[in-house]
Amino acid sequence: MFKRHGQIGRPCMLGYIDKCSAPCVGRVSAEEHRQIVLDFCDFLAGHTDQLIGRIEKDMQVAAAEMDFERAARLRDDAGALKRVVEKQAVVLGDGTDADVVAFATDELEAAVQVFHVRGGRVRGQRGWVVETEADSDVPSLVGQFLAQFYGEQAALAGSADDAVQPVPREVLVPALPSDSAALTQWLSELRGSRVSLRVAQRGDKRTLAETVERNAAEELTRHKLRRAGDLTARSAALEELQEQLGLDTAPLRIECTDVSHVQGSDVVASLVVFEDGLAKKADYRRYAIRGGAEGGDVAAIAEVVRRRFARYLKETAESGEYADRAPDHTDTACAGETSDGAPASGEVGPTDGPLPGIDPMTGRPRKFAYPPNLLVVDGGAPQVAAAAEVLGDLGVTDVAVVGLAKRLEEVWLPGEEDPAILPRNSEALYLLQRVRDEAHRFAITYHRQKRSTRMTASALDGVPGLGEARRAALLKHFGSVKKLRAASVEDVMEVPGVGRRTAEAVLTALDDGGTS
Repeated sequence: MFKRHGQIGRPCMLGYIDKCSAPCVGRVSAEEHRQIVLDFCDFLAGHTDQLIGRIEKDMQVAAAEMDFERAARLRDDAGALKRVVEKQAVVLGDGTDADVVAFATDELEAAVQVFHVRGGRVRGQRGWVVETEADSDVPSLVGQFLAQFYGEQAALAGSADDAVQPVPREVLVPALPSDSAALTQWLSELRGSRVSLRVAQRGDKRTLAETVERNAAEELTRHKLRRAGDLTARSAALEELQEQLGLDTAPLRIECTDVSHVQGSDVVASLVVFEDGLAKKADYRRYAIRGGAEGGDVAAIAEVVRRRFARYLKETAESGEYADRAPDHTDTACAGETSDGAPASGEVGPTDGPLPGIDPMTGRPRKFAYPPNLLVVDGGAPQVAAAAEVLGDLGVTDVAVVGLAKRLEEVWLPGEEDPAILPRNSEALYLLQRVRDEAHRFAITYHRQKRSTRMTASALDGVPGLGEARRAALLKHFGSVKKLRAASVEDVMEVPGVGRRTAEAVLTALDDGGTS
């Protein structure tokens, strides 16, 4: 395009509307065009103060020479630059030259965020999501990232026509790597002056570091959601699971169970359901383990599997009572009807029994009438063996069972001495991990709810004259049992419906509970 417009002697549309300096037709010389490019690079690098000062100086010169049109254009350019700079929030002190680095990690991937602060303002932001090794921790990730990132920055600066500083004066990281001294020396050599590598502890720098950490966590979440919502990726995950686990069909319905408790108290379990690789929250279930902590997590997993599939067998038996009641079309009175007036062509008439898997009272699918293709338990070989044994005792033979151990993301199969190791970048492992994490989240939520209810109930239950309504009124008024315990009798009496005798009984019960 440059050559063509030079040949015809006319600039493009951008040149006519003053959005291009039109070097193709000689409006500016090569030196002037070079200066425009350098000014643009300075602007992107955050060196706006010098640029604005030079433009304002040129504006004054143009005004002194009576070139008011050029002076007006320069005035508008300076004003536009000032408005852009004003939108960049000042986060640190003037003259601060730093990069703030943060990580958000899980067992397979890490999200990296870098904020570039120049002159106390955030001049740029960059982010990546990278795969991690099984034994990677944040300090090791910091060392690997800094070496690769600033090495590439130095290479780019070395290949540029003009010198660009590849390393800032200060690099703030979430944790120092083991070789921080050597890394600091290397960064200082790249910069040509001393570089400070440290962890922000307090003040504005710590606040900014926390902001970068939140950005990294949100980016990792968005990355997972994008991956989970990808139909192609979900299909590949299901096909890969079928191949890796030796299943007859792709596991279109996956169920996963996890146990949650604190030192054996308030033992609960969760059951989450994924269909076609997506969570089906309407079918989630939670269980209060009847045996408590007796037998540990293995016994709890066995109880959940037994209760879930006993319910499945019960609902299957109930719907199976009508499975052989198909309409009789052998003696039709006329086209389109059976001899008793029922619709033909296999349609189910009003006198037919309910379909298998359908609740006859509501007409909706029974929640437990469909078994999963794959049952995942959170744990290793003992948990998988317990689940498989329960399924064998119940006579359920068409459900595959696997366990996913957290430490190395190993996949355990029943009866196998060694786990199956799926590739760390495989969609199958990612899907299993997401199912396991969702079961873990759902179990922890129920455990916290149950523990909170128990603690509140044990503190206020049994107080003479205190019923459920006034218990709720007390908790609503004070906000927590802790604040209620610290209140005086007169403060408690301010709650509607609570007299002195009841208030004294409440505080006495709370004092006894706190000292027991």
